[in-house]
Amino acid sequence: MNPSSTGWITKHLHTLQKKPTLLNKSEEEIYTQLRKSGFLYGVSVSSLTIENKVSLKWIEAERTKVNLFDILYYTYSINTANPDGFLKTTIGFYEKLNIEDKNFLGIASRRKSNEETLERIFQERIQTNESLIQKNFSHLITNALLFLDVLAFDYYIKKGEDPLNYASTLEALIMNTVWLALTKKEDKSHYDQLLLKLFEKSLRYNKDLIQDVKDISELVFKNYSTNLEKRYILDLACLTVWNDEKVDEQEFTFIKDLGKQLGLQEAVVLDSENYVNVFIKSHRNDISYLNYSNPVKHFYNQTSRTVRILILRNKKRLITELSESKELLVLLSQSTYRELNKNEKKKVKSQLLDICKSIPSLAIFLLPGGGILLPLLIKFIPELLPSAFNENKFEEIDNRQIPPSSNN
Repeated sequence: MNPSSTGWITKHLHTLQKKPTLLNKSEEEIYTQLRKSGFLYGVSVSSLTIENKVSLKWIEAERTKVNLFDILYYTYSINTANPDGFLKTTIGFYEKLNIEDKNFLGIASRRKSNEETLERIFQERIQTNESLIQKNFSHLITNALLFLDVLAFDYYIKKGEDPLNYASTLEALIMNTVWLALTKKEDKSHYDQLLLKLFEKSLRYNKDLIQDVKDISELVFKNYSTNLEKRYILDLACLTVWNDEKVDEQEFTFIKDLGKQLGLQEAVVLDSENYVNVFIKSHRNDISYLNYSNPVKHFYNQTSRTVRILILRNKKRLITELSESKELLVLLSQSTYRELNKNEKKKVKSQLLDICKSIPSLAIFLLPGGGILLPLLIKFIPELLPSAFNENKFEEIDNRQIPPSSNN
């Protein structure tokens, strides 16, 4: 199963229904798994239902999509007796959440099947509200507040009410809690600023929210009484104060006071503090905003991994398309040992984009700003070519079939 290809939901849903081990878990077990996977913290390092040797081959956004699907499916299944209504109910839920989102409404209006519609919704939902290139340079890849969808979905199923107001109010409360937690830091680092940006760019319903809360007493938690709601707010606050792997006295006091305001036992508060610290230490290399050294280097390494995965997944199709363009093959081969001139580069770019149009998984290169990724595509393509396309072969084809390009 490839979470970036059309049809992945059909395959995955069949697997979940055939082996319903997910539904045999308690709410506490599921929540613990969500923390362990990193989904609650906005960085999915593993999958709830797919074994690691498979999920680790996916990019983070793909693991996030599958985790979001799994927890929504779990929430629906434990609250209803109609297993066949999940897809339709979930689509209806997101339609209510995104009533003013023209991009989302466009997705819904072009629906072909419930599965395909939900795949497109998830693809749209996991992104922050930044452009492709901005996300790569700022290290903000997936949405930090996706579990809010799960809580709103639970509310929607149980109450049968419009979830938009619920989601908007809870999102504002979470953001104010995060802002307040950050004010307790004695020494703020650039990691704190990146984490704050991660949360702010994840806002969907309160993009113009003003930071005006000065004290924890101003935060109103009385409307959020479920265990999951309270623990999620606490876990995100702990992530905020622990992101630098140390907690000073003011931060510790704030977390204790927050736990009291939420009505949580001290043991739960301590567990939340300890768990997020363990998670950060165990997965520091997987958490983008904690790897802020050289932004350009980070961008290159991150996008290189993504492009390589996309190329390997579409290897056969890509080779087939490339084999139909001998001129492109020659130029790609020559690019490995000499600098192509301006006209040659233009030809390579044009022909590669034509190929990307024919392979849906490579549509990333067609998006605004996607052209900056083309050099990575060009870099990896020669590794795919069979041995028959060696340098001598290219040279022979070049001499016979391709006229020299002009620099003018």
